[in-house]
Amino acid sequence: MNTYQSIADTQDRVGESPVWDGRAQRLWWVDIEGPFIRCCTPGSAEAVLSWRMPERVGCIALTADQGQLVAAMESGIACVTLNPDGHVDLQWLARTAHPAAGMRFNDGRCDASGRFWVGTMVMDMSLASAQGGLYCLDERGLTGPHVTGMLTPNGLGMSPDGRTLYLSDSHPKVQKIWAFDLDLASGELSQKRLFVDMNDWPGRPDGAAVDAQGQYWICANDAGQIHAFNAQGQWTQSLTLPMPKPSMCAFGGPAYDRLFVTSIIPAPSVNSPGTCSGSVIALDPGVRGMPEPVFSRFPVNFDIF
Repeated sequence: MNTYQSIADTQDRVGESPVWDGRAQRLWWVDIEGPFIRCCTPGSAEAVLSWRMPERVGCIALTADQGQLVAAMESGIACVTLNPDGHVDLQWLARTAHPAAGMRFNDGRCDASGRFWVGTMVMDMSLASAQGGLYCLDERGLTGPHVTGMLTPNGLGMSPDGRTLYLSDSHPKVQKIWAFDLDLASGELSQKRLFVDMNDWPGRPDGAAVDAQGQYWICANDAGQIHAFNAQGQWTQSLTLPMPKPSMCAFGGPAYDRLFVTSIIPAPSVNSPGTCSGSVIALDPGVRGMPEPVFSRFPVNFDIF
């Protein structure tokens, strides 16, 4: 097992969407089922701060204002202000009419031009319903789906030059990762191709991160590992983790050389829940990541001030 440090033992039911804010040297993440947004400053005496949300939050993104985040929830995407007293102020950026009942937003990430890409899914994965899709929020509002037929969209990541978008479907019936060409000027996706078939590897492809050299690091849910693949989709290494269900990873720390990993508490039937299930941990992967792009392309009818 790789050497790790426990960052926050928050017992998250579904920890997800770690995002490193280099301006404040702070890590943000969510517990989807809490539902909470949380943050902490690793290495400090500061306690973990938590804000209870009115809906499940699938993912978050930074904005230019350190007091605000963008949160993709069940019924839409909102700009959230997290107040010191625990109160949350919401300003909706986009509402959506999902094509089926029981859906929510799931994994998401900003591209280099400040757009927010986010997937949707049917929450009951046992239904294996392909009603999910990939959407984009920018000055036009919420557009899409730009990719259809998704069961559990996950694994969003961007290449260092911003011109390749990665997307996985982590559902047991799919377990594949694709790459797309991304036109940063227009926001158009093209040239969908299979990047990695995770059916050939331990674990399901959950959340991901891309390092400065272009390696794609994917959490292998149910396998307790993270796999790294180069830009050609070739395996380079795997990290063994102290939990069976790692959910998403993010590079951070002052030099972006730490890999923060959120996790899920397994079902009670799992014999080996791991020592850190529901916690956030940090590892030293031997490579560096990149600062996370912030969301900047607010819909034209939204007044950020």
